[in-house]
Amino acid sequence: MNWITNYVRPTINSLFSRREVPENLWTKCPECGTMLFHRELSDNLNVCTNCDHHMAISARERLTSIFDGGVFVEVDVPEPVADPLHFRDQKKYTDRIKEARKKTGEKDAMLVAEGEMGRTPVVVAVQDFSFMGGSMSMYVGNAIVAAAERAIALGRPLILFSAAGGARMQEGILGLMQMPRTTIAVQMLKEAGLPYVVVLTHPTTGGVTASYAMLGDVQIAEPNALIGFAGARVIEQTIGEKLPEGFQRAEYLLDHGMLDRVTKRTDLKDELVTILRMLMGLDSPVKGDLPAPEIAIEPAQDNVEPSAPKKDAK
Repeated sequence: MNWITNYVRPTINSLFSRREVPENLWTKCPECGTMLFHRELSDNLNVCTNCDHHMAISARERLTSIFDGGVFVEVDVPEPVADPLHFRDQKKYTDRIKEARKKTGEKDAMLVAEGEMGRTPVVVAVQDFSFMGGSMSMYVGNAIVAAAERAIALGRPLILFSAAGGARMQEGILGLMQMPRTTIAVQMLKEAGLPYVVVLTHPTTGGVTASYAMLGDVQIAEPNALIGFAGARVIEQTIGEKLPEGFQRAEYLLDHGMLDRVTKRTDLKDELVTILRMLMGLDSPVKGDLPAPEIAIEPAQDNVEPSAPKKDAK
């Protein structure tokens, strides 16, 4: 046995060989190209620390970041009829649903939860773009109706985060029918005197924009979010003109009166708490998770000589 070949050489190679580094430790910002450490990016809610570009965030991560301590309770959503049209394109609709559920770990394109946000009880519905493009399905319609009913039952405001490419074509007219259904759900909230706040995220388009996403008492959007009904190329081909720069982006819509605010994701929770407490007629929010302690402030005694103790009066 050659001990140099069998022992010394493998030992030297193991000492000087390149160590394997997990590929998911760094993320490249698609806007500025900065390499971002995964933990730093997660702590900043998937917002680039160099250029403030807002990257995608999952619906469950959104809920965790919004609720106090990341604690919330999911609201049950009625299951609709599976594949009512028996739709098939390149794949069966049922197969696409299974793939999306396996990929995201969610039932469908919307999550509904209740909890406290800045010590303010709320109901929150979040659309998940990673589930078949966040498309508006019968399940999404059921989720919004369930969210509105739960908010009314508890007397809480409803916050909705929209992100969608439009109605789900595999459900045809049944998907489009969620536009009037969700509009009625929003009207139920208004008749109950409860605030309905919409946060439009990237992208929000199609029938979602034409229904519940633009019916909020307050309309907020994340920076540079794409918001519109038809695509820019379709509009250009229809009107035969070049669209202005930044058309259908959040900042453009804010300048033209379609939005109330454009707010960074990292500042969104505090702003939502302030708006909701104002609309609900509650006291101003207290910064931090716990109320500020009451501390008795005594006058400063610096550079003052201590006085002699007083004698008891007889």
